[in-house]
Amino acid sequence: MNNADLPQLDVDSFEVPDAARLRSTQASTHAPRILLLYGSLRLRSFSRLVVEESARLLQAMGAETRVFHPSGLPLPDDAPETHHKVVELRQLATWAEGMVWCSPERHGAMTGIMKAQIDWIPLSLGAVRPTQGKTLAVMQVSGGSQSFNAVNQMRVLGRWMRMITIPNQSSIAKAFQEFDEHDRLKPSAYHDRVVDVLEELVKFTLLTRDVAPYLVDRYSERKESAEALMRRVNQSAI
Repeated sequence: MNNADLPQLDVDSFEVPDAARLRSTQASTHAPRILLLYGSLRLRSFSRLVVEESARLLQAMGAETRVFHPSGLPLPDDAPETHHKVVELRQLATWAEGMVWCSPERHGAMTGIMKAQIDWIPLSLGAVRPTQGKTLAVMQVSGGSQSFNAVNQMRVLGRWMRMITIPNQSSIAKAFQEFDEHDRLKPSAYHDRVVDVLEELVKFTLLTRDVAPYLVDRYSERKESAEALMRRVNQSAI
């Protein structure tokens, strides 16, 4: 590299992406770990029913699943981080290698219940980043015609949480018509799309989970860490 062409670059922190580092030499053998979140507390919550159906499908695909039930979760900043529901949610987020978010659309947006769960998950917990580099699938249910407002918003949040949000998504219109008397999703194009989304999520999780630290390793953070180390080493003795 000709340093004269890039004088603003910190050459000690700069790295050329290495294809070999994207092929893990020690592939994980445990089942993909998927956390599922839903955004309604109604007794017959269709977002919860989609999540429960998704968990069954994920298990059939070889994944291990956990569903977080948001009942009792306080509003963000309305309780300490030691609240038992906050602790449970953060532990599950740290455990997971991928997530499914499913929200109803309310007033043209995801619900406050969905957003509150995401807001309680920080970008970092000490040295642990609960969401960075992990996979995400987004889904929504609607009481009326098909819409994509909630999934589009969740995609923005997934990017903000530094997650790998898969291309496919699901939006179920008139969800009250799509479940039978046993609260199971009926055979339909909507059901098939849910299967498609989850299949893609598992594939992306298997593809990326072992190399996620390298995928999200960034020049700016390497440079900042190097500068912080230099300041510490060069500071005067107290």
